Amino acid sequence: MLDRQVVKEFLEEKLKDIEIKIPKGIKKSDLVETFCLYAEDDYYEWLKDNFKSFFNHGNPDWDWIRGRIEHYMKE
Repeated sequence: MLDRQVVKEFLEEKLKDIEIKIPKGIKKSDLVETFCLYAEDDYYEWLKDNFKSFFNHGNPDWDWIRGRIEHYMKE
């Protein structure tokens, strides 16, 4: 779940950068919540796709996974 306060600040900054104003009748809190839900839906799909590829569609290559673990644990 995304941190709503962080997303609110992010949206405020990005909208200001590209000079977009929220129209009357749209509450900032509703915009933030809707954007979060939209992003979380996309994030969940992204996680599912990465799960499939990381675990080779149910046939994990444990040697490759060990290599990835070693690679990321070094950082």
